[in-house]
Amino acid sequence: MKLGRAALGLLLLAPLAVRAVEPISLGLALAGVLTGYISYPRLYCLFAECCSPKRSLSREALQKDLDSKLFGQHLAKKVILNAVFGFISNPKPKKPLTLSLHGWTGTGKNFVSKIIAENIYKGGLNSDYVHLFVATLHFPHISNITLYKDQLQSWIRGNVSACARSIFIFDEMDKMHSGLIDAIKPYLDYYDNLDGVSYQKAIFIFLSNAGAERITDVALDFWRSGKQREEIELKDMEHALSVSAFNNKNSGFWHSSLIDRNLIDYFVPFLPLEYKHLKMCIRVEMQSRGYKVDEDIVSRVAEEMTFFPKEERVFSDKGCKTVFTKLDYYYDD
Repeated sequence: MKLGRAALGLLLLAPLAVRAVEPISLGLALAGVLTGYISYPRLYCLFAECCSPKRSLSREALQKDLDSKLFGQHLAKKVILNAVFGFISNPKPKKPLTLSLHGWTGTGKNFVSKIIAENIYKGGLNSDYVHLFVATLHFPHISNITLYKDQLQSWIRGNVSACARSIFIFDEMDKMHSGLIDAIKPYLDYYDNLDGVSYQKAIFIFLSNAGAERITDVALDFWRSGKQREEIELKDMEHALSVSAFNNKNSGFWHSSLIDRNLIDYFVPFLPLEYKHLKMCIRVEMQSRGYKVDEDIVSRVAEEMTFFPKEERVFSDKGCKTVFTKLDYYYDD
């Protein structure tokens, strides 16, 4: 299908005089176009998505996306920018890039995955080279865990064989059956190749609520001490996050060899969002829908959200996740 669309695109560029060409000559011309199209990857990539990034990853473009779309997450912005750009820029990485994103629902974990995918592939999450696994959807039954392990290995091996720069996103790691994710351990390790396949240029992203309590505790301590949340450093919680995920019996990382063997490159904390961050989310959503920003509606939507702790009401308990549906109420036709 993609080949046909691309060939059609090339033909549309031909002079209208082609109508005067005899059928046999036209057939030979088309064969020549297709042969050239297949023979030159750069020409092919003008009309169809290719495995290689759509362009050399722009640090400035990635930073712009993070700054304009992700709010209240100074730690995540810094880690993601440096980790992803550094990895993509390295022509010979020693192992795949592995990121484990932790925090409450609505703090931006899925959004960051989307931003990463869109900055590497034109199709973003819909790209043929970006693969999303949701624990409760793709691996629902613990009785099938052996089958899931075999399938997971097969899926990853097949997709990386087709595209070394594949991206794999595992959502709801806190709901995944323990032991399942260890099936991919060999692909995350420091091997040049396994059975002729190199996994060193692939990217693995894990999303989890595990450790969110620890993140909240640190953020709340800073707030109660009168410190700015921007003063929180990665060292304040990264180790605690890995330990929390490793020891959480309800987490897919429980006693996982991925953590035990230090195969996760970064444990990235997503801080709980404050009132001001919700307002930022609402403004951006208004603009994305083509509405003029109405500060009265922004405040009313933000004030409808629930916050915790109950007495202090510092952090939103659902982040930005439900502000979009609440915004529909004010613009319901």
